[in-house]
Amino acid sequence: MGKSKKMEKKKKGHFMGMVPLIIFLILYMATGLISGSFENMPLMVGILIASAIALLMNNKDKPSTFEERVMMFCKGGGDSGLMLMVVIFILAGAFYGVANGMKAVDSITNLGLSVLPSNLILPGLFIIGCILSFAMGTSMGTVAALAPIAIDIAEKTGSNVALVCGIVVGGAMFGDNLSFISDTTIAATRSQGVSMKDKFRANILMVLPAVVINLILLALQPIDATALSTATHEYNLVNIIPYLLVIILSLVGVQVLLVMVAGVLSGMVIGLIHGDFNIIEFMKIAHDGMKGMEDMAIIAILVGGLVALMNYLGGIDWLLELLTKNTKSARGGELSIAALVSLMDIATTNNTISIIAAGPLAKDISEEFDISPARTASLLDIFSSAFNGLLPYAGQLLVIGGMAGVSPVSVMPYNWYSILMIVISLISIAIGFPKGKLSDHKKSIASQAVVAEGEA
Repeated sequence: MGKSKKMEKKKKGHFMGMVPLIIFLILYMATGLISGSFENMPLMVGILIASAIALLMNNKDKPSTFEERVMMFCKGGGDSGLMLMVVIFILAGAFYGVANGMKAVDSITNLGLSVLPSNLILPGLFIIGCILSFAMGTSMGTVAALAPIAIDIAEKTGSNVALVCGIVVGGAMFGDNLSFISDTTIAATRSQGVSMKDKFRANILMVLPAVVINLILLALQPIDATALSTATHEYNLVNIIPYLLVIILSLVGVQVLLVMVAGVLSGMVIGLIHGDFNIIEFMKIAHDGMKGMEDMAIIAILVGGLVALMNYLGGIDWLLELLTKNTKSARGGELSIAALVSLMDIATTNNTISIIAAGPLAKDISEEFDISPARTASLLDIFSSAFNGLLPYAGQLLVIGGMAGVSPVSVMPYNWYSILMIVISLISIAIGFPKGKLSDHKKSIASQAVVAEGEA
């Protein structure tokens, strides 16, 4: 089958546009492997080096001055989506600090330890993460809300801190992938012209086995039951109001920034009433929490600038061209879509941006090889979300690593859910389940139109 005219019109990119990112990855991995610790290569330094290289490069097809490239970098770093992420970072730090200061973390953790059997604490944490992220539609908000609880659970049970961090990120990516109000779901469905309901139906069938397997694996993890049974788990229900407020506001669809602000302010009021701190101490606690997120915020801005330069240099278009030139079947088309959005996410560290960038070409591939738009949208969302939960320089791992005081790289192998999402989805592609063709989708739409016309 020959290439469609649409696919022939895609822009030709340049491999050189990927060089800054490749150099960053080589520096980061080589330093970690040689020195024995990935923390010895600070992410900010690595990204600055890659950004400097990108600034010195030029696109021969669209030559620019150094000053113009600097402005591209600044515009990319100042993207509205990135600025929102930066503010979320700062508020997450404040919420973390205040929740600790007014003992909300201790109360909600001890409540969970009192109610849940020891072998259900870890799977219970994952389920809570799934519910919260599905309600909020954002992985960042979920990580900010659950990370303090997970860290305290690790301390009280003797569990691996990196493991509980991986559980939280996995739960966060569940909702980022499936929530009806997630920006990734909106981007995936709109780019493919499919309803959210149809996309959810195809998507949940692909990831449900990953959820079940993850829960089983977590239930099998050893917990220090002796310490739990002998310890007195004291808690104050009033102290968990900030978390309840965050969950309730998320369920009713309040914007994540307002949710975080409400959590901080409610923690302040309760802390002042209980005498945990005075107003001056509250401001210092909130500020200290914010300072813990400063590195993460700066890294997000630098990555945004770097991606903008890579796009100008043709690196993004080069990826698109590379992954689709030898596609010959529906299965190959689905693998191309999965690889395309995965590499886009690795390059941009933003699953929404990667879906927006890959969506139009993915739609061309689905039309060429008769792939259902619901399945295409699911593949875009699943692989971008899964990889975003596994990148040590992406927001989710940066935030939780900063909160827990561990390297984001150490969390990666414990995000079992994201790993299982990838494995199960590849198996789904291999066996062709769930089945779905573009031609069947078009027939269904035509049939619905006829029925609607008859009723009219």
